[in-house]
Amino acid sequence: MDLSFEQLDYLVRRSAWYAGAHSVGHRPLSGRVIGSYFAATSTRTRTAFASAALRLGAAHIAYGPADLQLNTGESMPDTAQVLSRMLDGLVVRTAADPGPLRVLAGQDRMAVINAMTGDEHPTQAIADLSMMLRRFGQLDGLRVLYVGEGNNTAVALAYALSRYPKARLQLATPSGYGLPPGVLATAAAQAGQVDGAVVEYHDPHAGDADCDVVYTTRWQTTGTSKADPDWRRAFVPFQVDDAVMARHPRAVFMHDLPAHRGDEVTGEVLDGPASIAFEQAEQKLNSAKAVLEWCLDGAAG
Repeated sequence: MDLSFEQLDYLVRRSAWYAGAHSVGHRPLSGRVIGSYFAATSTRTRTAFASAALRLGAAHIAYGPADLQLNTGESMPDTAQVLSRMLDGLVVRTAADPGPLRVLAGQDRMAVINAMTGDEHPTQAIADLSMMLRRFGQLDGLRVLYVGEGNNTAVALAYALSRYPKARLQLATPSGYGLPPGVLATAAAQAGQVDGAVVEYHDPHAGDADCDVVYTTRWQTTGTSKADPDWRRAFVPFQVDDAVMARHPRAVFMHDLPAHRGDEVTGEVLDGPASIAFEQAEQKLNSAKAVLEWCLDGAAG
């Protein structure tokens, strides 16, 4: 939501551009130094940004959750001031609270990139939309069914896809685990301005059939926990299996990974012919390149 539509669309299209052979050897960040600070676990996002920095010509320094003097009492503002004098950019994943990321971004010398907080996963949405663009050639009018928890991936997807004309996002979420009401209202209103729609159901069988994309995520989002010890009971009807895919015979299957086969998706679907989940994961490298370039190199958009 910090981006204009033009900025978002530029990043999505630039991410798709980086997937092409013509981007090989493009090194706009030569001489730059990128840091990454991950306070929560990560495989795809952390590797994507580290690899992207190196492939674009930058050096890379990685910090784990126990590496910085934050653990000995140094304040986040002081840490931000120090790092900003040594790094050109910092990729950050917080455990849950987005507050520390905003503090890090408060200085004016170093770019700070949100690699996921508890409430939103914006670079995932850029990767997802660029994957859809590569697959379908356009995002206008796309019909996406999201199945599962209204988590940070779902939030980012709702905010991003709702910018595109006539795109329709349906979210099938367990009762009590949907999008935050304010997020749903904002995304729905935004979609309405461009003749699109964002709608949520708590019935796994509701909504339109024959969507272009069926998307799910793991039931236990990284860095979060659920208050109800019996929460899994509510999620079982929302598993993506062959019956779900049969309602959408032309759809591709997407998953932000990691996947738990037998929970949110069956192995037959994840490993089946409709699945582009691992190509989607690879696309995170291309979107990381686009984001780093845009933030550090003053790219167009």
